[in-house]
Amino acid sequence: MSATVPLGAPSRQARLARTAVAALFLTNGAVFFNVVPRYPQFKADLGVSNAVFGIALTGYPIGALLAGLLAGAVIRRLRSARTAAFGIVVAAATTLAIPLAPNWIAFGGALFVVGALDAVVDVAQNAHGLRVQRIYRRSILNSLHGVWSVGAVLGGLMGSAAAGLRVPLALHLAISATLFGIVAVIAYRFLLPGPEDAERPAEGRDPASGDGHPAAPPARGGLRSFTGPAVRMLAALGVLAACGALVEDAGASWGAIYLSGDLYADAATAGLAVVAFQVAMTAGRLTGDRVVDRFGQRTVVRAGGALTAVGMGAALAVPSVATSLAGFALAGLGFATLVPAAMHTADELPGLPDGTGLTIVSWLLRGGFLLSPLLVGFVADLVSLRAGLLSVVLAGVITIVLARVLVNRAPA
Repeated sequence: MSATVPLGAPSRQARLARTAVAALFLTNGAVFFNVVPRYPQFKADLGVSNAVFGIALTGYPIGALLAGLLAGAVIRRLRSARTAAFGIVVAAATTLAIPLAPNWIAFGGALFVVGALDAVVDVAQNAHGLRVQRIYRRSILNSLHGVWSVGAVLGGLMGSAAAGLRVPLALHLAISATLFGIVAVIAYRFLLPGPEDAERPAEGRDPASGDGHPAAPPARGGLRSFTGPAVRMLAALGVLAACGALVEDAGASWGAIYLSGDLYADAATAGLAVVAFQVAMTAGRLTGDRVVDRFGQRTVVRAGGALTAVGMGAALAVPSVATSLAGFALAGLGFATLVPAAMHTADELPGLPDGTGLTIVSWLLRGGFLLSPLLVGFVADLVSLRAGLLSVVLAGVITIVLARVLVNRAPA
């Protein structure tokens, strides 16, 4: 029997499902960001250069890039609830292999597996969040991404505290994996049951399929769409998304190494770089909808690019622990709304088949995460890590210039 979207206030089951899927977003952010503040110790234990360490870090985005193609098939087979919850358990358990890596190749391989699992979990938890959103009949996905950022901050604080207290890596990650694995298993009990399209209106399904799957939407264009303005728009949006990836990776992968190496901060203080970045990005995401509604996406993204370029530029010009933490915080706040704005604009491009623009920009975003560690690592070895982080300033400037392609109207 087909389900109908209920009217009125969400049911108790829907409220519990929203809480449960929010818990999955939180654990997904917290698991990996427990690892990030320990990067300086991993690098020291492996005894490698910045460039080699940057190559090893690409294991994570490569795994995510390749596994992202499989996420839909996994969800269709296992459903989003099971994939998201138990995927987090497996990903958390896999982080236990990272401290055991005897060399940088094995370290990169462990990150490859964690990245692959994270990509599948990410798609699954968003798919389940959209199921809950259909019941609510209003947007809740932005708040779920805000909760992910809260989880990233929580994980960063845990990792920084563990580094400061010199907790052995294996013990630290075992505690993290156990704690967040238990949260994910408990959350699974309260997620929505049934097929993925159970909350869709009956008229949105394809009656010919016989299994309740939604009917395929008509394409808005053909191969001729991939010429002229559409290609130029997708290229510009892809560069914007890659700039967002570069800035996020700089805060996550290089902040602690920069503070501990160039500025001689202790392990606990160095780990605060990613915390400052994620706290500011979380604030930007939780308040971004209201700001965008008032001023428009283009204006907000341009202002964020300027804030990032000026803030990080000043931090690198006058290097200290305090200015660097402020610079990473301003970068996190400035780029909080960029990737959603690029994805929204790509999905609105006329003349393309439904979902094509969004898919292409998402792939270019993952490509940015792949190239960023290589770029910063090689510049760091060639000149200095301080020079490598000028890429964040450059990303802010490029964003100011290319933001003109973004849709500026407030959502209806």
